[in-house]
Amino acid sequence: MKKIFGAKKEKEPPPSIQDASNRLNTRGENVDEKIKKLDAELTRYREQIKKTRPGPAQEAVKARAMRVLKQKRMYEEQRDMLYNQTFNLDQVSFAAEGLKDAQQTMSSLKSANKELKGMMKTVNIQDIDNMQDEMMDLMDVSTEIQESLGRSYSVPDDIDEEELMGELDALEADMGMETESDGVPSYLQPDNELDVESELKLPSAPSGHGRHNAQGEDEHGLPAVPQASIRG
Repeated sequence: MKKIFGAKKEKEPPPSIQDASNRLNTRGENVDEKIKKLDAELTRYREQIKKTRPGPAQEAVKARAMRVLKQKRMYEEQRDMLYNQTFNLDQVSFAAEGLKDAQQTMSSLKSANKELKGMMKTVNIQDIDNMQDEMMDLMDVSTEIQESLGRSYSVPDDIDEEELMGELDALEADMGMETESDGVPSYLQPDNELDVESELKLPSAPSGHGRHNAQGEDEHGLPAVPQASIRG
């Protein structure tokens, strides 16, 4: 049957937006190249017109320049049309890419939503609250254990504030005395009064009452008065 009627040809898939845009861009580049060549030719004719005197020769150059200018205008119109088509394709391409991104975003959100629902089924808020309560209880027990292990053994607990202040005052007084004694050199600290007197070599005071020394002085260091003169 296929040999008689022939096989049905498969249709080629339509060109994509990117393919059509690339083709238009290629055509636009070719048109731009042609316009550049025509511009160079017009520049040459312009120089010839300046150098040629008015007359038939100059008119012939102007006619050739006019034909080139008409071709340039035609190519410029084609280039503008190609640019407009490329712009329209770019807008369609942007819209299509935006829709694809939206589809992928929706698909990702649906997948994430399904995964979250499955995870929520395995998590119970009551279990979390119970675990938090147990953790708080364990922390309290741990604190009590640490306080018990850090307790001192031989420290009396019946010391009042007055006793504490008295002990501190006594310590302060002892520290003051030690500071004063430390500040005086040993050679300036006498051991007793006898050492001071021996060092100063002072005469000792008379011990007897009413007795006179060899120099005729009484116990106060004054000249003694004879007993006879006193009686008389």
